[in-house]
Amino acid sequence: MKLNYLLILGAITLTCGCATQASLTQPQLQPTTASPVSSTPKQSIKSGTFVAGEHETTGGARIVRENGKYYLELDKTFKTSPSGPDLFVILHRSDDVLATTQPPVYPLKNGDYVVLARLQNYSGAQRYAIASNINLANYQSAAIWCRQFNATFGTAKLSVSLPKK
Repeated sequence: MKLNYLLILGAITLTCGCATQASLTQPQLQPTTASPVSSTPKQSIKSGTFVAGEHETTGGARIVRENGKYYLELDKTFKTSPSGPDLFVILHRSDDVLATTQPPVYPLKNGDYVVLARLQNYSGAQRYAIASNINLANYQSAAIWCRQFNATFGTAKLSVSLPKK
């Protein structure tokens, strides 16, 4: 209500040609308390781009550290086939999850990978927590893997990210 009154008063004084600095000032706002900002900015550790395995898979992946925790992030350009009935996001020890000739993609062996979670969406940005007991130095790639058929849909070789200057 006070703001409407000031706007009307300001319009009247402007049309009269007798505006003063006092009549054009904005009403005083009460100070607000700022919400806390994250103490640690997000830091990119490793990143890579998906290549197709048994199904077309595209987009980027990166491991980030935020507030002392690690996450695997798939970027907004990520996309894979919806034909897998049992898709998971994994980290793999090898930087060459795919066979040298494609197809076929060799099946994954127990102990060579760690499952992060079931794939949330077939496309778009998504984030997966990495358990604190996982040594990231032991894992060189991220992959989209169908557990039921032991089929690798696509993989991204994760290289160390250089700091931005």
